[in-house]
Amino acid sequence: MTHEPDEPRPDADTPTPDELRAQVERTRDELGQTIEALAGKADVKAQAKEKTAQVADLIHEKATHTAQRVKDATPEPVLDTAGRAATAARANPKVLLVAGCAALVVFLLVRRGCGHR
Repeated sequence: MTHEPDEPRPDADTPTPDELRAQVERTRDELGQTIEALAGKADVKAQAKEKTAQVADLIHEKATHTAQRVKDATPEPVLDTAGRAATAARANPKVLLVAGCAALVVFLLVRRGCGHR
């Protein structure tokens, strides 16, 4: 069996056209993934948003943990009284506003009186 000069010789080291096409397709996929990764790293705005979200989550987690620790350390009667006060303030905010203004006036009068001594 003789081979024509134009016919490719079957050789174990030479990839077939189908193997070459598959290799080209894999290379294209890898290149596409690399480009996407580089584009993601170059998108500073998206990175800043992601970092902001991470920090916000961390702050929320710490605040929740701290609030729970404070609640655990606060005696039950104080929690009950605070709960009733909050409910009353929500039901009638004008009373809270008047009490706050009165406390401010008393504070200012005491402060003014201490300054003249």
